[in-house]
Amino acid sequence: MSVKRIYVEKMADYAVEAKNLLWEIRHILQIKSVTGLRLLNRYDVEGVADELYTKCLPIVFSEPQVDVTYTELPRGAKAVFAVEFLPGQYDQRAASCEECIQLVGQCDRPTVRSARVYLLDGDFTEDELARVKKHVINPVESREADLGEKDTLQQVYETPDHVETLTGFTTMDMDAVQEFVKKYGLAMDKDDLAFCRDYFASEKRDPTLTEIRMIDTYWSDHCRHTTFLTTIDKMAIEKAAVEKASPVTLRPA
Repeated sequence: MSVKRIYVEKMADYAVEAKNLLWEIRHILQIKSVTGLRLLNRYDVEGVADELYTKCLPIVFSEPQVDVTYTELPRGAKAVFAVEFLPGQYDQRAASCEECIQLVGQCDRPTVRSARVYLLDGDFTEDELARVKKHVINPVESREADLGEKDTLQQVYETPDHVETLTGFTTMDMDAVQEFVKKYGLAMDKDDLAFCRDYFASEKRDPTLTEIRMIDTYWSDHCRHTTFLTTIDKMAIEKAAVEKASPVTLRPA
């Protein structure tokens, strides 16, 4: 049960996503030198018997009425690159394939990894290609993927033997704060991080990297509007035992 790979592309009449992206590149990015674009979904599959894999090709990975499948990457494009989710990010496409294969085969859940593959044509420069990549790759959740074949899909990570303490964090000046934001790719800006610096200074200790990562996650716009920016004007606890156990009782402002 080696790693099997399949590429899936919409037929020309149904390649709406590819056509829209080409329009964005030519009209929003103003890169007129890109004259053609093809978009393929790449699936790597491990832990599936050959017979079950063949059975799943037209019912899990593709729709024969609108899709074309390839066992090898089409040749002839001027530039080819692939994009995959970062480790730890949820890949809905791959997860759905795993679940469907398990249902079809009534077997243990296999492992599937997916990527989007972009094939570009035209007389564009390396700088223009870099601009296209920046347009389609969101570094918060994805990265450019290796185009090579895979021997295994198992991901092995080293378990750290300690959590790093950010020594000197509470004494950073604003230039150092700005460099810290850039180094760790934080969602917070320098003023946000300076606020955190001052908090930990009041605690008379430097934070761990885990603490800063956790705070940064909840500082994002997605969480912040319901977490940090929520104003609780009044809270009533009906049960006396619960109110007695509560460390803080809020009253009307």
